[in-house]
Amino acid sequence: MKIEFAPRSVPLQRRLQTASVVQWVFSFLGLAQCCTVIFIALFFTRFWLLSVLYAGWWIIDREKPSKGGRRIHLLRNCVVWRYMRDYFPITLVKTAELDPRQNYLLGFHPHGVLAAGAFLNFCTEASGFSSLFPGITPHLMMLSLWFRVPFFRDYLMSGGLVSSDKESASYVLRKPEGGNLLAIIVGGAQEALDAHPGSYTLLLKNRKGFVRVAIQHGTPLIPAFSFGENDLFDQVRNPKGSCLRWIQHRLQQIMGISLPLFHARGIFQYSFGLVPYRRPICTVVGKPIPVQKKFKPSDEEVDEVHQKYLNALSKLFEEHKANYNIPEDAHLEFI
Repeated sequence: MKIEFAPRSVPLQRRLQTASVVQWVFSFLGLAQCCTVIFIALFFTRFWLLSVLYAGWWIIDREKPSKGGRRIHLLRNCVVWRYMRDYFPITLVKTAELDPRQNYLLGFHPHGVLAAGAFLNFCTEASGFSSLFPGITPHLMMLSLWFRVPFFRDYLMSGGLVSSDKESASYVLRKPEGGNLLAIIVGGAQEALDAHPGSYTLLLKNRKGFVRVAIQHGTPLIPAFSFGENDLFDQVRNPKGSCLRWIQHRLQQIMGISLPLFHARGIFQYSFGLVPYRRPICTVVGKPIPVQKKFKPSDEEVDEVHQKYLNALSKLFEEHKANYNIPEDAHLEFI
């Protein structure tokens, strides 16, 4: 006798998708604080030994975020990320093959408010990264300060996140066996302050450190643009020169993280909340740009490769923007 299972109802699927996105949003907004509170609070309970043991492990393992992290494939393949993918939805597009015998440095643009496309495409298997790029292991760089939070650091590393410092980048890119892709959100936290719907402003004009690292290791550069990344949230107007923008910039300098004032929809209503809008994101990965290895490149050599990267990123945007309803007169702006 053949047994068939009824598919999940559409309302149930929607609830699961929304729940997964809520989990992702609040994992970055509140999970770090919760982990810190739990770690400290355990010292004042009969379970104090757990925090003591973790503190010892933390000291022994403190260099791991700078040495490739510790990915857990079970968590990367968790079904919750597929619900998150379908909520927006999020897709990953390949435009060229990558040789698994070589390492790559990928620049991801734009940052958006919470970098949804970067996280789901490179820290989970929901969009099928391993199927699109067989033999390639992705790593995504994140601010080092997040790896100082107990418990939370292990959650981050489980997806393939590594700390954003030069030593961490070198560890991944110098692996002789190849097959590693290091993704860097080049605009960083500061670019999040320009993440307004319909905005194509990238903080990239004077960001050349990633280019220098690529030259030092002879690693091909790959431009990637995530269409729709800036459309997930509305942000309070903060034009340059405004009081709000000045305060945000100062806080970013002091804390190392930006604090965009954003909002979108709620969990049970659509008028206001912190849950992102259901708007599609499509991350297009461009063709590798060959880079000649040189341990101490001159400023002129870095500028030359940087300009090639800007041209390739602009070309990628222009070639694909019509597929994602971007106006013909819209172009990338580098600041």
